[in-house]
Amino acid sequence: MDGTDPASPAGLADFLMGCRPFDALSPQHLAIAVAAARVDDVPVGALVIDAFAQPPTDIFVVLSGEVDVWLDADRIGSGPGEKLGPGDAFGFSAALAGRASGPRVTARTAAAVARFPLDVVMPAFASRDGARFLADHIAHARRLASGPPMFTVVADLVRTEPLLVDAADSVAELARKMTERSLPYAAVDTGDGRFGLVTDEILRRRVIAEGVSVDSPACDVMIHPAPTTSADTTSADALIEMLDHDVQFLLVTSADGDLRGAVGERDFVFASTTAGVSINEQIRRAHTTGDLILRARTVPAMLADILERGLTADRVIAVNSAIVDSIVRRALTLVFDAHSDLTTDAFTWLSLGSNGRREAVPSSDVDAAVTFDDAYADDIPRYREVFGEVGEVLTQCGISVDAHRAFPMHEGFSRTHSQWREAATGWLARPQENQGTVMAPLLVDARPIFGDPGLPEPARVFADFNRHPATMEMLLYESLARRAKISTMRDKLAGRGENFDVKARGLAPIINIARWSALGVGSTELQTTDRLRAAAGSRLLPQRDATRLIEAFETLQFLRLEHQLRQVEAGRTPDDILDLDEMSTIDQSVVDGTVREIAAIQKRMDRVAHMHPAQLLAAQRQPVDSESDSSRAKGTKSPARVAKDLAASAGIRKPAKRGRRSQ
Repeated sequence: MDGTDPASPAGLADFLMGCRPFDALSPQHLAIAVAAARVDDVPVGALVIDAFAQPPTDIFVVLSGEVDVWLDADRIGSGPGEKLGPGDAFGFSAALAGRASGPRVTARTAAAVARFPLDVVMPAFASRDGARFLADHIAHARRLASGPPMFTVVADLVRTEPLLVDAADSVAELARKMTERSLPYAAVDTGDGRFGLVTDEILRRRVIAEGVSVDSPACDVMIHPAPTTSADTTSADALIEMLDHDVQFLLVTSADGDLRGAVGERDFVFASTTAGVSINEQIRRAHTTGDLILRARTVPAMLADILERGLTADRVIAVNSAIVDSIVRRALTLVFDAHSDLTTDAFTWLSLGSNGRREAVPSSDVDAAVTFDDAYADDIPRYREVFGEVGEVLTQCGISVDAHRAFPMHEGFSRTHSQWREAATGWLARPQENQGTVMAPLLVDARPIFGDPGLPEPARVFADFNRHPATMEMLLYESLARRAKISTMRDKLAGRGENFDVKARGLAPIINIARWSALGVGSTELQTTDRLRAAAGSRLLPQRDATRLIEAFETLQFLRLEHQLRQVEAGRTPDDILDLDEMSTIDQSVVDGTVREIAAIQKRMDRVAHMHPAQLLAAQRQPVDSESDSSRAKGTKSPARVAKDLAASAGIRKPAKRGRRSQ
């Protein structure tokens, strides 16, 4: 600032022009806000506001000094969640929602705080920049409000010293040491910088069931390399890793690779954000389909519990996806146990769609395909009948089977390796024929969850996806065809009110852009946000757009998950339709601003794609700052120039001066 006193009318006006979101106010609205403002001098330790006691009618901005902020009413007795300084705003979330939802704020130092009646600054929050500010605030506040759980990292879950044995130790000696230590596992020192793992379950299977001699060395029965995680990995991430790889134990190592111990499924019961892990263990051990159905029906309540405990929405969704995998695996095992003439060694089960991307929510269908060893070609019709039984079990588990026939009981989704190779090759060469526009996006999201964990045949064919311009162009226009918008004209004509299809009109456009851009840069990532990060900064996706899309995806997924869990709790079938009239003002603003942001990015991509489709699709194979001689000679725009056009059309605005954090 220029030294003008921010407490004076002129100084306050200048001050607000550098603060988010007040910099979006028109001169007229800014003058009204300044005229209605009140500036308070607050001594050290004094209470500024307690929005847990009652919702405020004012919005506050720090002019000088610092304040301490508590976002969780249960943690007021401990240290503050964060501190705010000049230019930071607070109190607006409770004021806009009209609920006593916090925060509590006290003066950390002597401070000057301006307060504005909500109605005079409402235009700032109703603007596009204001909606983005609110979206940023929600993401930031939820991370702070969740705080560290009772056990934050894996190291906190390790309760005993590790048992490390030599690879040459006999199985009998190994079992004796495990018994003496009352441990269900032992780590094996293999001398190659990695560890092996032996568990009670492995010993029972290899020695009792398979007849391996107790005099055999430990290296003959161990898993190698053992599933391992770092001691500083969060408990939530370690749980997801354990569920995703369908293992019972993770060895825990320090930063320098030393063994610290191990964690198993039961250890996660002690972690507040992973208390539902026992459900997965119950699912894995279900003895009948009836027992499996009973356990699976408890999953939504568990998801609501860990979300309320503070686990972020993306991790809750990842946990749900991993548990859906466990349900599918167990359903396959139990159903095929009743058909002794068939073997599960014949095929690999591939999760597709949201399950393949590990983004399954309660409303998600199970999209799946199966690839068979060629030797079983004549038996496939019989297998399809049994896959139909698997689908019936999953439906009773509360997991709907894809209504569009994307399930292995249908011919198009159960083929031999050779048949998949032939079909996929045709889709790449002629994407507009033979359902290529439908199958290609599904299969590039494929992830094996049962059978051979290696690269499945469809994915192997699609490994060089970005070398097929026709298919890449098809995916590009698919990414731009489904526009992000609050409602369609059909919705309005049908009198559906302010309903918003969060999947079709918000999330799907992001998913499509992420898939196309990631394939374009040769990434093998599956999750949408990982794909966006992989493509960020490339010619296909500017860093700014990638960052905005990641924020938009996480925001909409959170709203979607909350909506569906409320529906399940009320005994209703979960869907993707958000009633904006029933949402708080702040959430309405967030949705509106987020959708506008997605639509703007689509429009920028659309303009460049239609002007320079060939160059844009070829840009992935060119260096970032190259400008080929052949392009200049022919008078066409090079990939570098196309990238500059895309960046120039982005309309990047000057960043705000203040408002680094806000409540």
